[in-house]
Amino acid sequence: MKIRKILSCVAAAVLVSGTIASCDKSAGSDGGKKAEDVTLTLWSISTESDSFHSAYVQAIEDFEKSHEGVKVKHETFENESYKTKIKSAVAANELPDVFYTWAGGFSQSFVDSGKILCLDDYYPKYKDELSEAALSNLMYDGKLYGSVIVSPVSLMWYNKKIMDKYSLKAPETWDDFEKVCDTLIENKVTPIATSVKDKWVLAMLHDGLTLKSVGPDKLQKCLLKDGVSYSDPDFLASAQKIRDLVDKGAFIDGAAGLSNDEASAEFYTGNAAMYFTGSWMGGSIVTDAENEADFEVAPIPVINSSNAKITDFMGGGSDSLMVAKSTKNADLSAELAFEITKGVSKYGYLSGAGIPAWKVTYDDSEVPRLTKEVANYVNGATSFTLWFDTLLESEDAGEYLALLQKLYVGSIKPEDFQKAMAAQLEK
Repeated sequence: MKIRKILSCVAAAVLVSGTIASCDKSAGSDGGKKAEDVTLTLWSISTESDSFHSAYVQAIEDFEKSHEGVKVKHETFENESYKTKIKSAVAANELPDVFYTWAGGFSQSFVDSGKILCLDDYYPKYKDELSEAALSNLMYDGKLYGSVIVSPVSLMWYNKKIMDKYSLKAPETWDDFEKVCDTLIENKVTPIATSVKDKWVLAMLHDGLTLKSVGPDKLQKCLLKDGVSYSDPDFLASAQKIRDLVDKGAFIDGAAGLSNDEASAEFYTGNAAMYFTGSWMGGSIVTDAENEADFEVAPIPVINSSNAKITDFMGGGSDSLMVAKSTKNADLSAELAFEITKGVSKYGYLSGAGIPAWKVTYDDSEVPRLTKEVANYVNGATSFTLWFDTLLESEDAGEYLALLQKLYVGSIKPEDFQKAMAAQLEK
C-alpha cells in the first residue's frame, strides 16, 4: 500500500539531512512568462468565519506587495463541501493554481493521479525556516508535493468559570471525565457542545478517545492496514464511550442538526462547558467569546493508561497547500504555496489561531495566552497521530465518518460500529 511509503519517508525526513531529492517539473512550466499582470487562483477552507481567514488575507497582501503585477484570487469553501469539491476538481483536471488540502492519505490519490506539481526543486530556498520533519506527511515515494501551514492538535476546550463554580478540574482520566459530566448534568449544565452535522467535529472527540484507548502505535498501524485489526478489543472502548455520553445526555440538544459554527457559538456563550476540537479554537475564542479569560484548554483524557499517555495527541502537520501540475505559472505558483503557508503560519500564530510549523523569526510576545498554552502542550508531546479522516484513504475516511454519525444517532450499536470499521479496513 502506497501510504506506507509515506511513513518510511517520515523517518527518513527526521534522520537524514540534506535537501529533498529532485523530481521532474516539466509539466506546467512558466515558458518564460513574466510575472506582470498574472492572476493566480488559490482555494482554501478559510471562510470569513474561520479563525485563519485574516491570516490568509495578510499573507496574500504580503505576497502581492512583494510581487508587483501579481494578483491572488482567493476562493474559500466550507470544510465538508470542500472535500467533495477538491476530489472532483482533481478527477476533472480543473484544479486552481494552488489549493488547500490535508496531508497523508487524503492527498495520496491526488499525487497518484499525476496532477500535482512536485516541489523538490523549490524547497531548498526555505529549508532553514521549514524543517524536512515538518514536511514528512507531504512526502510521497520520497518526493515533496506540498508545503505545510501549522501543526494543529485535538484538545479539550472548557469554560473555566463553569468548572470553578462546581469545583471541577480538567480531567486527565476517563473516570474523572465521567465525574465531571455527571456533576454538570446534576446541576442542569450541558457538559459538551458538538456538531454531528459536520461529522468531523464529533470525530475530533472520537479520534482522541480512540488514541487514548489503544495508543499511538497500534492506532496508526490499524488505520494504515499494517497488521492491526479494528476488531482489537481496545477499539471498542471509544465507540462505547461516545454512546454512553449520548445516553446520559452529555451532548447539547440538537447536535445532530448543528453546524460547527452553530455548536461552537453555544460553547462561547456558556451554554455548554466543553468543546472538543483542534488547536485553532484558541483564535476563535479571542474573537468570538465575550470573555477570553473564562476559557481554558487541556489534553483529551486517557481511557487506558497501559496503552496511552496524556501527552499523546491526534494531529500534527497536515493542513497544507499543493500546486496543480496544470498551472501555467509553475515557478510563481510554487513560490506562492511556500510564501502563503509561511505567512499563514506566522499570522495564524500571532492571532492565536494555530501552532506554527514554520520557524518563529518574529516577536511573538503578543500571542494570545491560550495559543501559547497549546504550543506548550505540543512542545511536550510524546506522539502525534494524524486524524482518522486524514490518515485513512479517501473511501475509508468517508465510511468512517458515516458510521460515526450513525453511532451518535443510535442507528447502530458500538459493537456494530466496530465490526463495520474492521470490515472496511480489511478491504
